[in-house]
Amino acid sequence: MSDDILRFEDEYLARYYSKKPLNIVRGSMQYVWDSSGNKYLDMHTGFGVAFLGHTNPRIVNAIREQLDKIFTVPLTFYNETRAEFVKEFSRILPSGFGKVFLQNSGTEAVEVALKIARKISKKAEFLAFLNSFHGRTLGSLSVTGNEKYRRAFEPLPYRVRFAPFNAVEQVDKLVTEDLAAVIVEPVQGEGGVNPAKPEFLKALRQVTRERNVLLIFDEVQTGFGRTGSVWAFERYGVEPDIFTAGKAIAGGLPIGIAVVRREFGDVFDSSEHGSTFAGNPLVMVAARAGVEVLISEDVPSKARALGERFMRILEDEVGNLKPVLRIKGLGLMLGVELKKRAEPYVDKLIGLRLLTSVAGGTTIRLLPPYCINDDDINLAVTALKNALAE
Repeated sequence: MSDDILRFEDEYLARYYSKKPLNIVRGSMQYVWDSSGNKYLDMHTGFGVAFLGHTNPRIVNAIREQLDKIFTVPLTFYNETRAEFVKEFSRILPSGFGKVFLQNSGTEAVEVALKIARKISKKAEFLAFLNSFHGRTLGSLSVTGNEKYRRAFEPLPYRVRFAPFNAVEQVDKLVTEDLAAVIVEPVQGEGGVNPAKPEFLKALRQVTRERNVLLIFDEVQTGFGRTGSVWAFERYGVEPDIFTAGKAIAGGLPIGIAVVRREFGDVFDSSEHGSTFAGNPLVMVAARAGVEVLISEDVPSKARALGERFMRILEDEVGNLKPVLRIKGLGLMLGVELKKRAEPYVDKLIGLRLLTSVAGGTTIRLLPPYCINDDDINLAVTALKNALAE
């Protein structure tokens, strides 16, 4: 890695991530290359963004066609690329859902979901869950259940109660009529790749409906095919009132979306919400192409089959290693939970040409693209076995 690159970034860019000494210069589907020409299998994928692969040809071609046309058209005007995206996106929405709110990131999608809940319910308090992660802007940070993200910024703007995740027996007591909404991840991502129990989400749905409380599913990381269905809630057979999406949809360009049930309509009056860059044509053509890839290549089914195979192999060959506590996850959202800190092992894996990330402090998080193959799975398992060998 060039010393100049390291020096310039460290000198001029504010640091709020723990950086790895790796200069990534190129990517193609499930692989990336550094400035020295070393090839890596990418199961980090920008915290799950490159689920459709790096520089997916269909998305690249769509962006190229748009480059000579126009980059920015605000939501105050109509635009054909935006309309084409929304039309394509509606194909993957369950029938009960209607209006789509375009944003630029996952945390913005959560922000607008919280605003929608307050506007509809005319109530102000939320219920969220311990170890959850919903974003770093102040509203989404309010409902993020890990104290280390919130501590420096308290008091935060929303009134939020936090409850244990998956505590089915406590749902009846926790969901009270004074709540605007309950917000939950079907699989906690940053919190450690923790899947919700089906009976937990079903209990939340039943009690929120009985007590006129809205239910929000944060699908920014779980959605768009990664967990083996288009939306993770479809695997659970539980539908929320509002859900968020983002990350993988536009193939690497920034996007966030909130979706509400059809009966809620437009929700906001003029001036109650806005976004300068949301729905811009460049992102819209990429996102439309992303939806086309999802449908034409049956990405959710591939993610389900690959995820089940990957999980079995991990359980058989990695699960019994001394540092490993358990293997967990859903679809191609997998975690190797350790009995100790995961960061040193993630660093070791870089040397073994496998990129991963840490979740919940002790979990090696694997977020591979849908296009991985059996050789990639074997490479990943071999690297994990070598890194975790003691």
